[in-house]
Amino acid sequence: MTTSEEARVARTESVFRHVNERIAETAEGFDLDDAEFVCECADPNCCHRVAVPLDEYEDVREESTHFLVVDGHEVPKYERVMRRRRGYAIVKKFTRGIAAAVRRTDPRAQPT
Repeated sequence: MTTSEEARVARTESVFRHVNERIAETAEGFDLDDAEFVCECADPNCCHRVAVPLDEYEDVREESTHFLVVDGHEVPKYERVMRRRRGYAIVKKFTRGIAAAVRRTDPRAQPT
């Protein structure tokens, strides 16, 4: 069962992920190697950005439970840092409720 806090976290991070999907599409359309993405952290008021190579972004998107956050924005209660890069971290959601919610809202996992 997902708590209301977990539902809010999953919703917030999923919204940021959708924004970043559009950023990636635009960058690919202009044949860029990297782009400036929004932090996909749990803070709905976060407006931090991070420059990430598109191939690294694509690696993050291979797993529905992985997100890109500004270094220090991870929430150990809900996620584990998988890798740290210069200025950002790649985190994995490990709580059952959040993991299930972010899988359901993954735009790349949606049927076409």
